[in-house]
Amino acid sequence: MWQDVKMLNAASSALLALVALALVGSGLWWVAQRPMFTLHTIRIESATELPLEKINALTVRSAAVPRIRGNFFTTDLTAVRGAFEAVPWVRRALVRREWPDRLVVKIEEHRALGTWGEDGKLLSQKGDVFTANLAEAEDDGELLEFEGPEGSEAQVVARLAQFRQWFAPLKLEPESLQLSNRYAWTLRMDNGMTVELGRDQGDAVLKERVDRLVAVYPQLMQRLQGKIENVDLRYPNGLALKADGMVLAGLNGKKK
Repeated sequence: MWQDVKMLNAASSALLALVALALVGSGLWWVAQRPMFTLHTIRIESATELPLEKINALTVRSAAVPRIRGNFFTTDLTAVRGAFEAVPWVRRALVRREWPDRLVVKIEEHRALGTWGEDGKLLSQKGDVFTANLAEAEDDGELLEFEGPEGSEAQVVARLAQFRQWFAPLKLEPESLQLSNRYAWTLRMDNGMTVELGRDQGDAVLKERVDRLVAVYPQLMQRLQGKIENVDLRYPNGLALKADGMVLAGLNGKKK
């Protein structure tokens, strides 16, 4: 009999606990639905020290805000982040709540470095391919041209920094950089000259080829009166070049 009483008391306690939890849950739900917690403000800030240049209120209002659902308590921050990261020029968005009716969104913008391929996409300074208004990107200056196999974007950006450094003694800047499917490099410099460096076999090999050109370039320019169209460095110890329609060579070994 005492066991039955104990079981009954235990069941009653459990039932009371469930009722209490239900009441608490209902109360919290009721509070959460109060108008004071309706989202009234979404503050947008830069996630870096650089000011936002491409993101503006009109863009956000038309693209991201209509996709936000819920109030201060119920809105899904992951979904909000996704809504902002779907806006052109947004690389990354960080979202947090600010009591009692505000969201703060910190945005990192893409910084365009150039175009990627032939389908109108852009390549960022961090090696991300993204889609945005090409005219807006050109507002910041002339875009470089890039091309390479899928997944090679970061490698191309990293090589660009090296090529800029290696060609600096000649006061030449790459304006186009192509990585073929065989992972061979071709550059077009800002004086119109094309440089073929061959397959990527590591920093040392590529730099040796560039250094070979750096060593003879002033003499070549003087002799050919600056009419060099193409330089082919895909040889162990030599080069071939095209100048004023003529092909000239000083070669040793097969192309690489």
